[in-house]
This record gives sequence, structure tokens and C-alpha cells, in this order.
Amino acid sequence: MKKHILTTLLLFTNVLLFAQTYVYNGNSNFTNDLICTVENGNVYDGNSSFRQDILYNVKDSKVYLGNMNFLKDIVVTIRDGKIYRGNSFFQGDIVFNIQNNTIYKGNSISSFDIIARIEDGKVYKGNSRFRGDILFNFDGELTTEEFVAVWLTVFEN
Repeated sequence: MKKHILTTLLLFTNVLLFAQTYVYNGNSNFTNDLICTVENGNVYDGNSSFRQDILYNVKDSKVYLGNMNFLKDIVVTIRDGKIYRGNSFFQGDIVFNIQNNTIYKGNSISSFDIIARIEDGKVYKGNSRFRGDILFNFDGELTTEEFVAVWLTVFEN
């Protein structure tokens, strides 16, 4: 009996390790509104899982452009919820910060500087909770670093 339970747990663990998270435009779940797919720290264009379609990859609290992990390919660095431009940790290079599922401009935590809110896999514009203000949604779990890579995919590409 213990062997069957252990086998089942290992199977579910393997499935979770290779789970994909899909990101859709607005409140849609339709394939034609699929923006990107996130798997194992890689953000792929659309529904692809091909290496050449990697838009961003995440490693060691850094988001890299494409499939490269060179210093020159660092787009942002994440530390303590703050997203810094490139490989910097200077206050002036904070692009935005994420605190309690809320995205703020720069280093601010003022309600006047809210860019977006994250709730139940949906990202709302500003401090809104209206369905029409959903910027994008995702159907799985994302690390902070993966979320930032998705944010860059949605708004920088």
C-alpha cells in the first residue's frame, strides 16, 4: 500500500514539475488570444515550446532576453519585490515593484502609483476589479520572476 501511495505522489510531482502555464489576453481563454506559454522558467511565444521561440528565460532572480544567459542579455533583476533595469541594484533603476499582489511605479507603494493588481490569475489595470479592466490572465502558478518575464512579454514586445 505504501508503495502505491509513494508511486502516485511521485507521478503527481513529475506532472507538476512539467506543468505549463498559459497566458491569455484580457479575460479570454481562447487559443487565438494566447499570448505566451511559461514552462520551467522559459517564456515561449504563443503555444510554442520550441527553443527558438523563447522570448525570455529566468535564472537566479534575473530575466534574460531569449534563450541566452549572458550578462549583456539581462533585461531586469528582481530583489525583494523590486524590479531593476538590467543587472543594477541602484534605486534610480527600479522600474516597478510588486508588493502584496499589487504592482507599483518605481519604488513607490502609494495607492496613487498602482499600475496593476493581481488576483486569482487575473491582472487588472490600476486598482480596478472590473472584468473589462483585465489586462491578461494566466491559468497556473508563476514565480515572481516568471510573472515579470510575462509582464515584459505583454508590454514590451
